[in-house]
Amino acid sequence: MDLSGKVAIVTGGAGGLGVAVCRRFAEAGAHVTVVDIAGDVAGIAREVGGIGVVADISTAAGVHAAIAETEARHGRVDVYFSNAGIGDNNGLSSPDVWDDLWRVHVMAHLHASQALLPSMLERGEGYLVSTASGAALTADPISAPYSVTKHAALALAEWLAMTYGNRGIRVSCFCPFAIRTPMLTQAPDDADPAATGVDGAIEPEVAAEILLAGIEAEEFLILSHPEALTYFRGRAHDHAKWLRAMRRLAR
Repeated sequence: MDLSGKVAIVTGGAGGLGVAVCRRFAEAGAHVTVVDIAGDVAGIAREVGGIGVVADISTAAGVHAAIAETEARHGRVDVYFSNAGIGDNNGLSSPDVWDDLWRVHVMAHLHASQALLPSMLERGEGYLVSTASGAALTADPISAPYSVTKHAALALAEWLAMTYGNRGIRVSCFCPFAIRTPMLTQAPDDADPAATGVDGAIEPEVAAEILLAGIEAEEFLILSHPEALTYFRGRAHDHAKWLRAMRRLAR
């Protein structure tokens, strides 16, 4: 897809990867709506010449608010990048953390899909993009809820792609390893750098460029680090061996 003239919503748009993507989408000629629950939403929106919406996208109401403001200005949404995410470093963690991560990493994507698919299907075109994680292809040995919800995010994207791909709906899932964002700094000090990905971290601007190239090529699986595919294939080829290797990264 060529983003020139397209209407795009970016959630988590006021921080980390989201800011870089808003800027890159705007440079590519898209009309950008910046959505976030905190941060300088208005400032980023002014910078990219777009709309700023403060909303909690873990709720259907928050997603609908972002879409409504965008449609009021532009009449449609061509690309929805469901990017917002939160971290966790506490093993099995607590039920409240599981609930928070499930709502942000899974339900936010579902709310957007349910809200946008009717109009996209009527037009016969639309693009749903979501951020999962490299952990969706391998695993996160530090946090169970993060690992599980990212696997679920990828599974939802796969379902959307196979169900609506023949009806004009394009779907991409971005599965990056470490990006130098505030979330990366939340990793515990004693965590193995191989588990956090710190050693191979890339800048948000580099990740945004990779994402844009993947969208332009309409790739389903967009990877920030090519080795992710190697790990994914190794996991499928010999699951027991992969588990043994992952145990060395567990805290």
